[in-house]
Amino acid sequence: MKIHIPNSVWLGNINPFLASFDPSDPDSLDLTVNEKWFSVHPVVLAMIASVGVNVDASRIRCAKLEAKSRYYLQRMGLFHALKIDGGMDDITEHEPAGRFIPLTQIHTADDLSSFVANMIPLLHLPAEHAKTIGYIMSELGRNVIEHARTSEGAFLCAQYYQKSNTIRIGIADTGIGIKEAISQSHSVSTDAEAIRLALTPGITGVTSREGGNDVNAGAGLFFIKSIAQANRDFFILYSGSTLYKLLKRTSSSRLRLFADPFKDRHSLQTDLPYWQGTMVGIDINLDDTKEFILLLDAIHEVYIKAIQERKKARYKKAKFV
Repeated sequence: MKIHIPNSVWLGNINPFLASFDPSDPDSLDLTVNEKWFSVHPVVLAMIASVGVNVDASRIRCAKLEAKSRYYLQRMGLFHALKIDGGMDDITEHEPAGRFIPLTQIHTADDLSSFVANMIPLLHLPAEHAKTIGYIMSELGRNVIEHARTSEGAFLCAQYYQKSNTIRIGIADTGIGIKEAISQSHSVSTDAEAIRLALTPGITGVTSREGGNDVNAGAGLFFIKSIAQANRDFFILYSGSTLYKLLKRTSSSRLRLFADPFKDRHSLQTDLPYWQGTMVGIDINLDDTKEFILLLDAIHEVYIKAIQERKKARYKKAKFV
């Protein structure tokens, strides 16, 4: 595999980076970076860790890095995840609480709970609002535990940016992917169709029942996408050869939550290198926290309405005996 980190990779400009990913030869990893400097979204680190965790350290080649770049990757836990020597044994590491969570591998609900607990200080929010985002992140992570079917679980990391008062979160796994997961209970023929269903409230690969079941309502991705929509932030979902990107709504536009993600302002790229698994990246600006409670009410309303409408449409279909 080959991954090149250019000088800047954020959710808004992530398409060229993903297009340059070379998944061939999965038993090796060639990691190169921009020679001068780079600045990346946490989802990029989660991606590299998730594909590199099963590669023997002797077959991982990491380009020579400037000291500052090596320091960042060391602090974010990439060298540890890849089990390679970053050449930074002499650095003094400081407490990261309140600034970032390094790459964390999750296999179980306990692993996920620990990540969410560590994430709370990064939110810099009142307790009630922090719990709301923590709950949604738990739902998102639970999707991986329940659906990915990979012994390696998933990698998550997050970073808080004080200047923009934004938390950026990335999660990636190399499991069965969205299409195969959704296909267990719903008929889909493309990655785009599967992603559309995965982002639709009340749809889950666990069951074909409208609204999911008692333990899985199929709403985690919808919740997190809606928060990005409300705060005019980016959200991406990449699986198979398809990338769904929620685009920022204009500041003058009224917030509207659609059950169908394709009705949101978005872009869809279907010809990317095949990603065996799922990647999710989100930016959450924390300025407008007063909207969060209203947003949850709106999410709940759309969720219930979407389920009722699909049930109504299904019952209207002609039945032949």
